[in-house]
Amino acid sequence: DCMAVQTFIGASGESRSLELLCRTADAGARYGIPTLGVVAVGKQMERTEKFFQLATRVLAENGANVVKSYYCDGFERVAAACPVPIVIAGGKKLPEDEALTMAYRAISDGARGVDMGRNIFQSEHPAAMCRAVAKIVHEKFTDREAFQFYQELAAQDN
Repeated sequence: DCMAVQTFIGASGESRSLELLCRTADAGARYGIPTLGVVAVGKQMERTEKFFQLATRVLAENGANVVKSYYCDGFERVAAACPVPIVIAGGKKLPEDEALTMAYRAISDGARGVDMGRNIFQSEHPAAMCRAVAKIVHEKFTDREAFQFYQELAAQDN
C-alpha cells in the first residue's frame, strides 16, 4: 500500500504538484506509509529517455519512495539513474503478447515492477493476464514463457 501523487514535470502545475508530493511524502513518513510519485505526461510532452531521467530523479529527490514512469527507449539508463525503485505504467491497451513483452523488457532493464490497468482489465482473460504479468515480475519468466502461460490459462477459461 502507498499514497500516490501525480506530478507534472515541465508542464503547467509543476510547482504545485511538487509541493503536493513533498507534503504527501512528509505525512507518509510520519505514519509509515510510502509515497509513489507518478510521472505525468501530457499529450504535448516529450516521452524521451532524457525527460524520464530528469522527471524520475526529481520525484525521488522530492520524497517519492517509489516512482512510476513509462517505458521508453533507453529505459535501462532511466532505471539506473533513479535513486529509488521504479515501476512502469502499462500505458495504452496492447495485445496481450505485446503487453507482456513490454513488461519483460522493463523488468529486464531495471524496473522493480509494473502497474498495469487496462492491459489487464481489458484483456479477454484478465485473471490469466494478471497471473502472466506476475510470472514475469516475480518468477523471472520471459515474455514468451509468460504468453504461453497466459494462453494455457485462457484455454482453460473457455
